[in-house]
Amino acid sequence: MAYKVLIPQDITAAGKNYLLEKGYEIKMGSGITTEAISKDVADCDAILVRTAQIPAEVLKAGKKLKVIGRHGIGVDNIDVEAATELGIYVTYAPLSNANSVAEHVIGFIVALARNMVRVDREFRSGDFEIRNRVKGTDLEGKVLGLIGLGRIGTMVARKAALGLGMKVIGYDPYVKKDQSAKEIEVMDKWDSVFQNSDFISLHMPATKETKGSVGKKEFEMMKPQAYFINAARGEVVNEAELIEVLQQKKIAGAALDVFEKEPPEKDNPLFKLDNVIVTPHNAALTQESMDRMGLHAAIGIDEVLSGKKPSWPVNTPKI
Repeated sequence: MAYKVLIPQDITAAGKNYLLEKGYEIKMGSGITTEAISKDVADCDAILVRTAQIPAEVLKAGKKLKVIGRHGIGVDNIDVEAATELGIYVTYAPLSNANSVAEHVIGFIVALARNMVRVDREFRSGDFEIRNRVKGTDLEGKVLGLIGLGRIGTMVARKAALGLGMKVIGYDPYVKKDQSAKEIEVMDKWDSVFQNSDFISLHMPATKETKGSVGKKEFEMMKPQAYFINAARGEVVNEAELIEVLQQKKIAGAALDVFEKEPPEKDNPLFKLDNVIVTPHNAALTQESMDRMGLHAAIGIDEVLSGKKPSWPVNTPKI
């Protein structure tokens, strides 16, 4: 009898085809509420999950559950601790979307430097003279500061340094100076990054330690002409304090792909600010990245159910 894999939210064909070719049965979910997933998972051996929440309640309902393959990098939607206690592997796809997110961040940097969104809007309304009132800035020689020097941060650094001629500095408590990419000057404290950068880009996960860790103190360290970018996790930023400094124009502007609450409220003040660029948490959602995320999640599921050690494990189950 074939193993059954629950997919609560649809994915591209790459991951599904891989599972079918390996002989698995796919069960498409009836919804993404905890109640729906708990019901659907009862007869399943694995879950291939995108953004749906997988709390302990779901894990306990999956009496046959052996592995959860995360479609992407962040696992904050999965109760990994409970999975570990219940003997369930959690795998993820760390190689799948790094380049896509890095390209999105580079796009943010260029768009902010040239005021592209604001100028586009004003020009479309008939204001040709916006060209003389709003000036952009060159990026060559400017300082890009990175908080987090993992795969995505490192890719952003290389693209910015080699493609745009920017100087890159960064901070990561888990990366030593001799371990970083040669394009990055590693700082001892993140205060130095906020104080000395023309553009700040976050590349840190949302954990108990990092949630709300970037706020007024950090924003007030920034240069008045500096820009803030977040394509990591919205929860790591105190959004109310960011809104305040943007409204008061204490920094030049921001570009955000993630928010403290998702989806954000329609009346979120960020949407009313002309010095802010927003995208709907889609930095990783290129066709190529979506294919890789589904495929790599499926590979993790197959490895566990085949009795192999997974290539990209998040945990080591106790049982």
